Amino acid sequence: MKTLIVKTSSLGDVLHTLPALSDAMEALPGIRFDWVVEESFAEIPAWHPAVDKVIPVALRRWRRQPLQAFSRGEYGKFLNGLRAHEYAKIIDAQGLIKSALLTRLARGERHGLDRSAAREPWAALAYQKSYNISRQQHAIARVRQLFAAALGYDVPATLPHYNIRRELLSHPHALSHPYIVLLHGASWSSKQWPELYWAELAQLANNTGLHVYMPWGNAAERERAERIAGTARHATVLAALNLSELAGMLSNAQAIVGVDSGLAHLAAALATPSVTLYGATSPEKTGTLGRGQQHIRADFICSPCMARVCSYRGESDVTPACYQTTPPAQVWQALMKLLGNTPLVNNN
Repeated sequence: MKTLIVKTSSLGDVLHTLPALSDAMEALPGIRFDWVVEESFAEIPAWHPAVDKVIPVALRRWRRQPLQAFSRGEYGKFLNGLRAHEYAKIIDAQGLIKSALLTRLARGERHGLDRSAAREPWAALAYQKSYNISRQQHAIARVRQLFAAALGYDVPATLPHYNIRRELLSHPHALSHPYIVLLHGASWSSKQWPELYWAELAQLANNTGLHVYMPWGNAAERERAERIAGTARHATVLAALNLSELAGMLSNAQAIVGVDSGLAHLAAALATPSVTLYGATSPEKTGTLGRGQQHIRADFICSPCMARVCSYRGESDVTPACYQTTPPAQVWQALMKLLGNTPLVNNN
């Protein structure tokens, strides 16, 4: 049975969909998938063994440059690729109006969340069959249940299996071993752990023989990484990496420490031991999920606030204020416990 998935973004949401494909592959031998996804995340679906074709879409870029996209014929090329095959079933795993419209353009029986379950209720009008999947549970559980309902099998009572084909990742060479990766970047300023805390954590890692690597996604993150690296003896700011290269590096790390971000979910999907910090947000419905995952939550009067910018105006030694309840010593202790107090074990 050939099925089309529509799940365009974001990084964490795309990764959250992989376990549902693993469930379907186990329950329905021979099932195959094509996947519509934002061009910036197009590497990820191809990592799963049940995916045949990735259909990139550029909604984000098209909104910024509609005339250029039209002149280059990008709209027509995408539509031809989307409609080239008639699918037994089409599953909108996102529940947004934009994803529903893409679902409506494809050829096949359309499935998705009903009005009470979709993030944008009007999206449900695009589906021929819709399902009431409770929103009071983790996002991965919701997607697994949606696939099971649409494809006709029972959700297995197992931990999510992302089933990433590691041979497709770009494994970096010439790295100092053993090492940890600090995922310091986040799209919300309210998620960003204080820079001085990162510097102290890097020093603690160096003191036990661990090299520190730091990726970045924009100029501000690169500058912060360089400042942190300047405080430690063995800390390296990475060059710009694509997702496959980042995944290869994360998969070979001793451990990860990160804030609530897409890369933290990538580490979880790779089953790399990780400590993930939550202040403005909560791990209850969208936290990292998988083997070797440890959450540290801020214990503060207004946490989790779910606000992009910290608005706390009381006394505090750091910003965001909630992170004063998650100092580096606590994070380091959690990391050592996760590693069994043996940080010098080499994974290679």
